[in-house]
Amino acid sequence: MKIEGRSDKDYMKLALEEAKFALEHGDIPVGAVVVCGDKIIGRAHNQVELLNDATAHAEMLAITSASSYLGSRYLNECTLYVTLEPCAMCAGALSWAQLGKLFYATEDKKRGYKQFNSKILHPKTKVASGLLEEECKNILLNFFKSLRK
Repeated sequence: MKIEGRSDKDYMKLALEEAKFALEHGDIPVGAVVVCGDKIIGRAHNQVELLNDATAHAEMLAITSASSYLGSRYLNECTLYVTLEPCAMCAGALSWAQLGKLFYATEDKKRGYKQFNSKILHPKTKVASGLLEEECKNILLNFFKSLRK
């Protein structure tokens, strides 16, 4: 899907839409979108519960989709927009893919990669956070509140 003239905020809104799809099957609402140039080449949401697969995180699925689209394992010209800070597993995969830029909306103070090793990403990967932070944080907080009822 080609979307010319979109901003980082617009792409993060699309990642948030993906996160909402995860709610439909009881997964933690995390969404991810991979953009190369001005073209979306991968998008996904958590499917851990749906697929009964601990590795089916939004980022992992989006990486697979983007790599398939490009016919390459390297995403050094790409940007990943994700609603939650990637975990160590996803950050490791992003490192192997040599991701160009990572935008995440909100920190994961329990399982985010920075809790384990902030240098796990590829050294050339640029990182930014805080884009749509409140919206993305709220969908997660509401999900976990609903589990406790």
